[in-house]
Amino acid sequence: MTASDGRLVGDLARAIDESDFAWSLVLVGEDQRDKLAALTSDLLNKPSTSGDGKQITSGYAYWGIGPTIAWAHACADPFYLVMKQSLDSFTRRWGRVRGRVGEGFHHVSFGVGTGHKDRLVLEHLLERNPGLLYVPVDMSSEMLRLGTQEATHRVGLRGHRVVPVQLDFSIPDNLAELRELIHRLVGDEPVLYSLLGNTLANFDQDDELLANLTALARPQDLFLLEVATTEAVNDDLAQDAVEEYARSRAYREFVTSALLHNTDLTINVDAVQFRGAVEGDRALKVKVVYQNQTGGDIMMMLPDRNRVPFPDRDTIRLYLTRKYARKALDGIVREAGMRKVTGTHSDFGVPRSSQGFGMDLLLLAPGEPVPAPRADDDVADVIWGN
Repeated sequence: MTASDGRLVGDLARAIDESDFAWSLVLVGEDQRDKLAALTSDLLNKPSTSGDGKQITSGYAYWGIGPTIAWAHACADPFYLVMKQSLDSFTRRWGRVRGRVGEGFHHVSFGVGTGHKDRLVLEHLLERNPGLLYVPVDMSSEMLRLGTQEATHRVGLRGHRVVPVQLDFSIPDNLAELRELIHRLVGDEPVLYSLLGNTLANFDQDDELLANLTALARPQDLFLLEVATTEAVNDDLAQDAVEEYARSRAYREFVTSALLHNTDLTINVDAVQFRGAVEGDRALKVKVVYQNQTGGDIMMMLPDRNRVPFPDRDTIRLYLTRKYARKALDGIVREAGMRKVTGTHSDFGVPRSSQGFGMDLLLLAPGEPVPAPRADDDVADVIWGN
């Protein structure tokens, strides 16, 4: 870097820090035309009545300003119990694991979401590292702006220490480039990576994704993972999991938002179906699909402006989520090459819902499990809903 380059960087940092305008400086890692082509290709898949053909994969559910706003509205819906309870209890759960995060950590957040949880993490890390670098990573630039503004609101983090990165982190080649970027930015200083909000559950190959993300962690780094959990796995509980999502109209509007903004379909939220299943002994799986229930074939315009048939009874998978069996978590963590440093569980004992559903927050480190965890390394509490 030349001297003039250094001055330019310094001038840019000062301009961002000293302005009261909401500047958002984002590193765009992907050609958005390629993302649009991939979405179009997924909507050309074979017909299926079971949600195994046409699909909108995880990142595209939040891609664009419409889906971003719909997601924010869903998160504020008191009937979307999974999200409400996750947000309400995070302060308590984070408070019980944060003591194991030492000094000098930077923060890389995969899937920034609404930014509320990242703000709590940043407040703690900033107390121990005033020079913290915050790198939120998301496929959606709009989600990055929404979540980053909330995460950094009044936490005292200077604007030039926030480096949002637009990137699909489910692609291994992208992670290789991100690793290089992070290591250049922080050197040998430790990083706290995070994947919160049960984001892991939204991916078909969730085990592969977790292994790829945790592979970024060096011996000095830590990884914060949050997942929705269940004490047992059976067909009845899979149906209970379905009901948690199906009761929220705002959630239905969110999952159909990507379809609304990328096709010319007239959306009927009553055509959204929630299908529960048991995924071996590791999880309850909920598949959210949109089905053509008009009684006949209809034509659908895709993002490339081509019109294709959407046959009667055909489906488009809109979303995928899971509740992981708590007894399977150790194996999931171990298969990713990590060990649990500490963890906490919140049991959502909602009277009209199923007993045994909750959220687990795990602090992980690279390497094999330690044989004897401390007595306070795995704590639990009960959060009662309304």
